[in-house]
Amino acid sequence: NQIYETDFMGFSYGFREKRSQHNALDALYIGISRCKINYILDADISGFFDQINHEWLLKFVGHRVADRRMLRLIRKWLKVGVVEEGKRSPQEIGTPQGSVISPVLANVYLHYAQDLWAHQWRNRYAVGDVIIVRYADDTVVGFQYKSDAETFLKELIERMGKFGLELHPVKTRLIEFGRFAESNRRKRGEGKPETFDFLGFTHSCSKTRNGKFTIRRKMIKKRFVKKCKEVKQELKERMHDDVKETGKWLNSVIRGFQNYYAVPGNMDLVRSFYDQTTRAWLHTLRRRSHKGQKYTWKRSEKLIRWLIPRVRVAHPYPSQRFKRSYPR
Repeated sequence: NQIYETDFMGFSYGFREKRSQHNALDALYIGISRCKINYILDADISGFFDQINHEWLLKFVGHRVADRRMLRLIRKWLKVGVVEEGKRSPQEIGTPQGSVISPVLANVYLHYAQDLWAHQWRNRYAVGDVIIVRYADDTVVGFQYKSDAETFLKELIERMGKFGLELHPVKTRLIEFGRFAESNRRKRGEGKPETFDFLGFTHSCSKTRNGKFTIRRKMIKKRFVKKCKEVKQELKERMHDDVKETGKWLNSVIRGFQNYYAVPGNMDLVRSFYDQTTRAWLHTLRRRSHKGQKYTWKRSEKLIRWLIPRVRVAHPYPSQRFKRSYPR
């Protein structure tokens, strides 16, 4: 990964040192807020990891790696395939999932197949402002002008096809989004601006209390509902386990949830997750036996405060963190 670290574009955030999903989210927030962005392209590559062309990938790696032994090793690794009922089926396309090298090679593939081209297109052909943020195979591109967006999308589809990739026809969307989207759509008699999902959050146009444009980020609703159901089901299965051990497990779940989703504007869902899971735990405790009746909500508050982390904002506003990360 160190070989390519100096080559990768600044808007690439996936699987790179000192770059995280929240860095990508911050960059997107800042880009839309500070640049003249009126349209968003949410580009979704269909089955990206399963469609990587081996020959193209080896050519890309060969640009920076001259060691033939290393190239042969990568080729063998790509051809490993899968074993089903004792028979090995060689893999002719795609990269094996779960390997530590797979994300790096995926980054290399998209660096040459998409990033370099997108960067050059922005500098040479774009009429207005263009922002790009990519995390692994998730890419969001913002445009000032619709004509730029439509031209870019058309040429991106052609570019992806050249390297054996395809944009998902349904999940890939070009929407009106930005500080003027709501007023422009109102003038045309249309509804509220559409939303888009990126890295677990639904992004929507909103306003602050002072009436200024802002981007609201909420956890994707389907993921929230699914996560709550999973935790509640696990608590039922742990009904007769040691209380402290279950508390430690629930602590790790809630802490992990907060560490990612506790961003400004999403705290109502974070609190809801906390309330739903802790109440579900109390419910399972009360069902253990007749002795469980002692676990009233009032008596269990002390237990919950002792074992479960309090709800708190885990991430600052994007502008604050971005300023610290990229000071002038």
